[in-house]
Amino acid sequence: MNYTRPGYMFRDVDRALEPQARLEFSVTGMTCAACAARIERVVGREPGLSAHVNVATETATVAFDGAPDAARAISAIERAGYGATLRRDPAADRAADAQRRAKALAAIRRDFIVAAVLTVPLLALMLPWPGVEHGEAIPRGWQWLLATPVQFWAGRRFYVGAWHALRGGGANMDVLIALGTSVAWLYSAVVTALNRDDLHVYFESAAVVITLVLLGKLIELRAKARASAALEGLARLVPKTARVIRDGTTLDVAVETVVAGDLVVVRAGEAIPVDAIVRTGASSVDESLLTGESLPVAKSPGAKVYAGTQNHDGVLTCEATGVGAATRIAAIMRLVGEAQGSRAPVQALADRVSAVFVPTVLAIAAVTFAAWWLGATDPQRGLVAAVAVLVIACPCALGLATPSAIVVATGRAAELGILVRDAAALQTAASLTHVALDKTGTLTAGKPDVVDVRLPPGDRAFAMSVAAALAGASTHPLSAAIAAHLRSASAVPADVGNVASIAGQGMRAALGDGRIAMLGSLAATASALGEDDADAITRWQADGRTIVACTVNGATVALFALADPLRMSSPEGVALLARMGVGVTMLTGDHAATAARIAADAGISDVRAGLSPARKVEAVTALKAGGAVVGMAGDGANDAAALAAADVGFAMASGTDIAAQAADITLMHGDLRAIADAIELARATLRKIRQNLAFAFGYNVLGIPLAAMALLDPMFAGAAMAASSISVVGNALLLRRFRPARTNFKS
Repeated sequence: MNYTRPGYMFRDVDRALEPQARLEFSVTGMTCAACAARIERVVGREPGLSAHVNVATETATVAFDGAPDAARAISAIERAGYGATLRRDPAADRAADAQRRAKALAAIRRDFIVAAVLTVPLLALMLPWPGVEHGEAIPRGWQWLLATPVQFWAGRRFYVGAWHALRGGGANMDVLIALGTSVAWLYSAVVTALNRDDLHVYFESAAVVITLVLLGKLIELRAKARASAALEGLARLVPKTARVIRDGTTLDVAVETVVAGDLVVVRAGEAIPVDAIVRTGASSVDESLLTGESLPVAKSPGAKVYAGTQNHDGVLTCEATGVGAATRIAAIMRLVGEAQGSRAPVQALADRVSAVFVPTVLAIAAVTFAAWWLGATDPQRGLVAAVAVLVIACPCALGLATPSAIVVATGRAAELGILVRDAAALQTAASLTHVALDKTGTLTAGKPDVVDVRLPPGDRAFAMSVAAALAGASTHPLSAAIAAHLRSASAVPADVGNVASIAGQGMRAALGDGRIAMLGSLAATASALGEDDADAITRWQADGRTIVACTVNGATVALFALADPLRMSSPEGVALLARMGVGVTMLTGDHAATAARIAADAGISDVRAGLSPARKVEAVTALKAGGAVVGMAGDGANDAAALAAADVGFAMASGTDIAAQAADITLMHGDLRAIADAIELARATLRKIRQNLAFAFGYNVLGIPLAAMALLDPMFAGAAMAASSISVVGNALLLRRFRPARTNFKS
């Protein structure tokens, strides 16, 4: 993805919460990036209006210099040839979007199936049959019956798209498809109607082109649906209801009805429904989805909490400060949506080529016919020559050049555990010069682990058994890590009683002899530390470790240092990227000390810590502004906006669905080395695409002059089209042999 227009990308989540003089509209009738550019151009002609059109979500955001005027904006969009409706309610708009996408997907699936069924018999005509001339394996009347519904029913969308493009003064791929297939069909229909058995027909050429392009459109719509699902996933983080205190009574109400100032009660294990300030209670809250911090954050009166985060072990009473669109999660949703408004490079290139190719071919055909007509040598031969020019210029091979390579490459990528969303992602990945990596869950395992332990020189078994009993009685992530570590050390939990969870502090219990044991933070346990313990704690804190103490009657019996460990494959993944000439930067919301330690272990020198989601977007944008083609790898909702803002987003499958939906490429094995594999495969694919385009254009460059000189019969023009298609498909199939270069790779 590549969308960094300064007028639309928020520079901070807090700024995203500010009211804007703009409105958002759902747009219907768009087919490609050229449509979006046309709408922006037409709306921009209106004084005081500017627009950004998001092709992925089929929306347009219109900014106004003065007071917003929905009717004026809708009128401008309609003048560009498209439909528009104002988006008012986020939940209702998302439901309407899902319904519209489902209808569009069903319609194009139906058109493709019908076209494919009717085209399969015609494919036989493209094969050489002994003793049978081209186009004669099936009676011409049957060919017409098969090809006509494909041309004008299944292919009607291309005529509509071509009309919009021409009316707007441009030419896109729809124009090329409509023109090439129409000429082939019309010429064949006239020859059939006149019973000219001496001339050949090309119904199969038109039908095959339309069917293949419909398949590409079907894949494109599915990709759009997945892109939009990222925003729906973010919305699902926020609970539907909230527990509020009104007039002394606790009520469960719809979250939409909560207003700033309401007191909201959040119990242990529940998601927080609004942005708020804690008024009473203490707990720890998992904010990893928003901040990237892998460890829960202690909350007490006066602390801020955010919608969509998870309360762990205490009851909190909070005063709502931000609800609905004014929450940070809503601001992140807007960041993701705007960052996803990117221009697919493959489609943009195709549109640019079409804008030149179509009028050029028309001009050559017209000149060919005029030259033969004015020369008066053989006007009929001139007509056949002009038709041959248009037939050989039909974009069958051009249409297959990129999709064939992409289909094979994405299939091979899936076998390697790399899921690629679309052709644009794979093409752009080939050009990556820099990769930004999230820390938690990307470079690291994504969950705390015990990395060091200090036990007293005396009864170590007693200390371990007490800690095991307290840790095993808690569901806190830190306690779970300690319990797992002690189980692996064969520690037997001690018999304890009166076990209690102290919200925001830790666990407390009574031993059999009446002494009180605690497991929690240093401050919560009021640990009495020896000199050696203090030195160890100083080292741990410098390394960014989280420290948990176990005490008995205030005396420290065990100290645990916890951290989110580096994935074993991460250093090799970073080294592979470096060997490929790709720079690496760490972007994390975690503390600087922790980030520096992980970066050093992974071999990364460029580290940026303490970043909010919006600051991650800024960092990605800054790298791009410096001329880098940037990939971003992450696994959480806090990474979603940066994943969308990057040229290519990589998501770890072990992370959240939101990250996977916002990204362009998903790494199913959660292995950083797969990023290098994906880039290597993308580069191999881009080479194939370039070779295929050379094949496709090569046939035109050689064939069009021959056709214009009447040295190439339309029959051979059709055969050349088939040969060019076979060439590009055969070349693309060679990607099935791709294997990553790393020596320890196993297929």
